[in-house]
Amino acid sequence: MLPLVQRVFEYLAPALGASPDELKLVASFLLSYPLAALLKRIPDNRPEAKNAFIIGTSTFYLVGLFDLWDGLRTLLISAGGTYLLASLMRRSPLMPWFGFVFLMGHLSVNHMARMLAESSSAVDITGAQMVLVMKLSAFCWNVADGQLPVAELSPFQKDRMLPELPGLLDYMAYVFFFPSLFAGPSFDFAEYRRWLDTTMFQVPSQVEPSKRPPVRRKRKIPRSGTPAAWKAATGLFWIGGFIYLSKWYSTAHLSTPEFASRSFLGRVVTLYLVGLTARLKYYGVWTLTEGACILTGLGYNGVDLNTGRVSWNRLQNIDPWGVELAQNARGYLASWNMNTNQWLRNYVYLRVTPKGKKPGFRSSLITFGTSAFWHGFHPGYYLSFVFASFVQTVAKNYRRYLRPFFLDPVTGLGTPAKIYYDILSVLVTQLTFTFIMAPFIILTLSGSLRVWAQMYFYPVIVTALSIAFFSSPGKQFLRQKLEQRQRKLGGKLARTTSQESLTSKEPVYGLSADPERDISEIMEEIRVDKKKSS
Repeated sequence: MLPLVQRVFEYLAPALGASPDELKLVASFLLSYPLAALLKRIPDNRPEAKNAFIIGTSTFYLVGLFDLWDGLRTLLISAGGTYLLASLMRRSPLMPWFGFVFLMGHLSVNHMARMLAESSSAVDITGAQMVLVMKLSAFCWNVADGQLPVAELSPFQKDRMLPELPGLLDYMAYVFFFPSLFAGPSFDFAEYRRWLDTTMFQVPSQVEPSKRPPVRRKRKIPRSGTPAAWKAATGLFWIGGFIYLSKWYSTAHLSTPEFASRSFLGRVVTLYLVGLTARLKYYGVWTLTEGACILTGLGYNGVDLNTGRVSWNRLQNIDPWGVELAQNARGYLASWNMNTNQWLRNYVYLRVTPKGKKPGFRSSLITFGTSAFWHGFHPGYYLSFVFASFVQTVAKNYRRYLRPFFLDPVTGLGTPAKIYYDILSVLVTQLTFTFIMAPFIILTLSGSLRVWAQMYFYPVIVTALSIAFFSSPGKQFLRQKLEQRQRKLGGKLARTTSQESLTSKEPVYGLSADPERDISEIMEEIRVDKKKSS
């Protein structure tokens, strides 16, 4: 750590109400913007210069800004070990599994060390290592896919496959891409390579010349200053909100006598505001890092063929309004940490599913376990994930058997009463996830259970009653009423629409979209196995 840099942050910390480490982290995100602008100005025909600039900047962040010599070594071990495995076992189908075990095992050691050290620092290397686990486990699968016949690959696999190992300089720059070093977003090597050689920015011939995105001089990367600046401003707004509200609604407030002495309604509101304050930090961090990636050009996601408008959402990791206004559990989780959700789907959920079979209970269970394990070993993570899986099951049943009553059976559009259903859905979803996510920010088992007890376990009780109802003749009663309504009004579209919205089996943080179906499938598998063994 440079002494002068440290003194500056120690001087500013008391005035801004944040720790020096927190200020340094935000400063690194903001510093990435001018550095990203410089990176984009390196000539397109000098990819080696871009790689060197990226590696040098990340090294300065790790060593010059945070004094993380051990952290630099940790990232080099993960990166070097993965490259060595991919090189030596490139043609073995076991290579991605060895790579995954190596990366997760290395991360777990550091998670455990951080827990035992009880460090209060806002910055250590586990955050960057979590991002690297996503990138490098995906890299292993991309290399493995590159050794298979193209006919066996899905469109996604064809897009990301790596028939040959990349050069070491390209690989290390991918590993140390500075705008996303500490907090993501994650992306695949094929995307980085297309950014580096600028093939990502080829505009389809269907776009009229007058509507093509503007570029500077001979550069192929479209101008991205405006969307990046908007992300920076938005991210700073969220960070400012977090710093301001933390004075009254920090996680530590939940363990005070003041919180316990409030009325039940007061505790509910306070817990919501504590959760909101915690979320604001993530909104700010992920929005700032996305903006820096946009400024480099890596956020580019194609051009609208009709209008020529550029989309910059390739690396979007958070949809704050999607979280805060979610009407159901799936919408809430799908808007949160979106890149992690994509990684879990593409490189865990679908990869553990045998070829020719549909993902089932085992795939969901492994994905859930991976997600929890990836986050660390704090009991609060597991309380949140396990309870969320039950809530998602209940939410699915309410949406399937109650929501269609508020839709016109012919047009599929909402009835006049649907506005009340929507408002109630938002309210219930937010109050439920306020409770679910409390252990995620409290972390300890005793502290989490104490806060849940002070809330009288209200979502647990409602969820248990709902599960009991949908396991009783009550579900059949609703189904019959719904069918009678459909027949009486002569419509099928509304019911079909509702069902289709629930048939997606893609996981959200490893939580199955249809746990009942998965459990039925695993029981059938057990029965088949018993028959074979007998």
